[in-house]
Amino acid sequence: MQVKYAEKFRGKGLRKCRICGTTRGLSRKYGLHMCRRCFREVAPQLGFKKYG
Repeated sequence: MQVKYAEKFRGKGLRKCRICGTTRGLSRKYGLHMCRRCFREVAPQLGFKKYG
C-alpha cells in the first residue's frame, strides 16, 4: 500500500522553532513560530511588553 505525501508528513513534528529548532512549547500566533524560551529573549525587540 502506497502512502500519500500529505498523510506521511504532518503533525507537531513538522513545526519547529525558527531560532533553536525545538518542537516543544511552540507559539505560532501572529506567525512567530518560536518556542516560549526563545520568545522571552526576543520579545522586547519585537515590541511586546511585559505586564504583571
